[in-house]
Amino acid sequence: MRTKKIKRIAAMLLAAAVSAGPMLGQSETDKHVVSLGELNKDAAGPAEARRANEAEIRHLFATVDGQKALKTANVEYAKIDRAVSSMSDEDVARISSRAREIDRDFAAGNLSDHDLLLILIIALIVIILIVVLR
Repeated sequence: MRTKKIKRIAAMLLAAAVSAGPMLGQSETDKHVVSLGELNKDAAGPAEARRANEAEIRHLFATVDGQKALKTANVEYAKIDRAVSSMSDEDVARISSRAREIDRDFAAGNLSDHDLLLILIIALIVIILIVVLR
């Protein structure tokens, strides 16, 4: 009789262990699953950064001083706008960084001829990049 009880208990423990195995494996797998929302958010990050960088460059050339610099270089804003769209992400990031610096100088009232020269140089870099990329 005692042997039957031990066999029953062993059978129940074996059944519990067999059925718990997939549940343990499933919970371990669930820990590594990334939600679709998180994947979309991560995938959208670089595109959002590029849009922000492009907007920063366009904003620089849309200002009064930026327009003056373009007029001095005899360059149309539309050409800059098209060029920015076709540049690589790295070039856009690098140029937008410089554009932010110049924009901060505008806001602080520290605009000098040197800053206008930088705007011209950025415009020329953008144009050169677009010519090279074609």
